[in-house]
Amino acid sequence: MSESVDPSRPSSGTTVSAPPVAGGRGAVDPHAFGPGRHLRTRGKVLPEHARGHNRSLVLQTLYHEGAMSRADLSRKTGLTRVTISDLVAEFIADGIIVEKGIRETSGPGKPPILIDIDRTGHRIVGLDLSGPGVFEGALLSLDGEVLERLETARPHGGDAAYEAVRALASELVALSPVPVLGIGVGAPGIVRPDGVVLSSPNLDWTDFPLERLLGAALDLPVLVRNDANAAVLAEYTFGAANSDTLLVRVGRGVGAGLISGSQPLLGSRFAAGEIGHVVVGTDGGPLCVCGKRGCLEAWLSATRLRERLEAAADDEARDGVLRDAGTRLAVGVAPIVAALDLSEIVLSGPADLLDGVLVDAARSTLLARTLAGVFDDVAIRMTTQEDIVLRGAAVMVLSSQLGVS
Repeated sequence: MSESVDPSRPSSGTTVSAPPVAGGRGAVDPHAFGPGRHLRTRGKVLPEHARGHNRSLVLQTLYHEGAMSRADLSRKTGLTRVTISDLVAEFIADGIIVEKGIRETSGPGKPPILIDIDRTGHRIVGLDLSGPGVFEGALLSLDGEVLERLETARPHGGDAAYEAVRALASELVALSPVPVLGIGVGAPGIVRPDGVVLSSPNLDWTDFPLERLLGAALDLPVLVRNDANAAVLAEYTFGAANSDTLLVRVGRGVGAGLISGSQPLLGSRFAAGEIGHVVVGTDGGPLCVCGKRGCLEAWLSATRLRERLEAAADDEARDGVLRDAGTRLAVGVAPIVAALDLSEIVLSGPADLLDGVLVDAARSTLLARTLAGVFDDVAIRMTTQEDIVLRGAAVMVLSSQLGVS
């Protein structure tokens, strides 16, 4: 749990632990977003960083718990009322927080004024570049609700692909009746934290500075991340993901996003979760687009699975195809589960392919390939979220611009 530092308190460097925001999942406000999730540092905050940390703490508390008074906010965050008053005044001036009216009370004294994040005052643009035939885009509310949706045909790659992305983002920005907080992009391939797409064969991009180019073209904050990394953020913030989760995204390719200890895990090469080209067996297997045989993607991608299912002679043969794919998936992820002590595997992709026979085979194989009595309770389940990459793109913007996760 993050610790809050209040610069208005004595200068002894005392830190005050923030109260739990990640309690039960019951909503206390119809506009609340559910439990607070922490993707920021868990260590002590240096005094010079205190104001930024406290800004994020205030916004995160309001975002997840809904409207409350300044006094309530002080109690929830552990910050003094003076600090809360200063921060709230600043946020109101910036158009981030609004006063919602007076709370009804039967007791004596002046009734408190409720404040909340201005949930209708901004929009977020999300883009998903991972589809096989189209780029998808959406205008989203601050709670990740898709309000407008557009798509455009996916060019082969290179400059044409960038121009299609820029035009789609520009059209979505123009649709917004209120200011756009930022643009989040989920892209296939390996993406550096500064938004440079190091490698995306499907888009023919190498060392491509998508974040910088798009930000300059649209004059808005832009965040670009790998599509699976975006998806796991959506599952963590808006869904039911635990603090140690592997989300496997199955589509044209296969990739994964990781949350470990409530923190996104990218790796030193920014390639954590690139499991699609791990060879899952020593028995050969289908030829992968990368040139190797038996890669997980060659067994599990939606395109390959549908091809093999269409070629199957009967229902029994089709079930065999799905069982084999589920087994290969578990072979690939079992070492990751053991190495990181993960709690669950979440699958995102076509439910008609993944749910049922395939998931059941993956569960039984994972159980057989991990230490008995230790990993028996690791869950493998389908996500219930639609538009998971687009919603993850919204989380990226919320985290960057408001410190909300």
